[in-house]
Amino acid sequence: MGKRREPDDLSVHELIEGPTEILSRETLDAIRRPEAVGADLSVEQTHDLSASAAEVTSDLSGAGLAGAGGRTRVELPRMPAPGALYRRAALGALPGLGGGRRGADLPAVEFTVAGVRTDRAHLADYDRVCGFRLTDRLPATFPHVLGFPLTLRLMTAPGFPIPLTGVVHVGNRITVHRPITADEALDFTTFAQDLRPHDRGRQVDVVLVGSVDGEEVWRGVSTYLGRERTPGGRDRGERPTAPTATARWRVEPRVGTEYARVSGDHNPIHTSRLGARLFGFRRPIAHGMWSKARCLAALETRLPDACTVEVAFKLPVPLPSTVDFTLLPDGAFALHDSRGRPHLAGLVR
Repeated sequence: MGKRREPDDLSVHELIEGPTEILSRETLDAIRRPEAVGADLSVEQTHDLSASAAEVTSDLSGAGLAGAGGRTRVELPRMPAPGALYRRAALGALPGLGGGRRGADLPAVEFTVAGVRTDRAHLADYDRVCGFRLTDRLPATFPHVLGFPLTLRLMTAPGFPIPLTGVVHVGNRITVHRPITADEALDFTTFAQDLRPHDRGRQVDVVLVGSVDGEEVWRGVSTYLGRERTPGGRDRGERPTAPTATARWRVEPRVGTEYARVSGDHNPIHTSRLGARLFGFRRPIAHGMWSKARCLAALETRLPDACTVEVAFKLPVPLPSTVDFTLLPDGAFALHDSRGRPHLAGLVR
């Protein structure tokens, strides 16, 4: 007789184990060691959430120009509308409507949008949802939100090798070269690189670069996994003991809907019980980038002006749930569930 799963267990394919190629095995092992704890943060609750800015509309036309790395550059007049792109992705997933037209290689194209301004009301809503202080300085994760519609446009382009529906965000690396304020207009460029096999399918890095007056000030690299049926299974082995928590947060169901409004990421696995079930989750799950932002909000006063923050997303955070945050030596941090299972492993350098 098979082992009975507990009500809150997630299936094996929902726990992304193994090489995410974001953090080294040594770093992940160090984060999991209970003796590595070395911080003094008080246990606190998540911040109240508030409504956020309206969705931006756009024209998806653009002219093809010569870009870097042999890519064709497509300049868009404004940010695409996320809603239209999600509808395109949903239609593409239906039989006979383009779901099978997936390229074997990455498209040699990059999309750009110039002069993206920060709406201060939007920034304040984002800060409240993620727990940041209300200031004119952009959190390290906020340019990801500003440029997200552009990366969405790339991932829904014809021939992109991994379908948007059901894609898993397994890692993210952000480099902030200097502080960015809400007064500055950002130019964004996005492209994909390093399509590679994974034991559960294929992975790809989606790069988003933010520049001011021709100078790169911010770069984000998101690693996405397109799950595919592969022979055999992976031995998960024995999970190490989780480190002692230095803060504990209650993550309410509204985190999914409120973060969707401030980020433009309306994937139904985060906002709808039915949508979550369609992709194998018992209930909605928090956005991975909300989890990263919430951790950085807890570290806000400790972050240098210029830094790189890497995270590997492991077990999804179901909504609602209680999560344990741990600050570790040498810039490492982690997020676990109440049973010690890892949600996120991170490193600041």
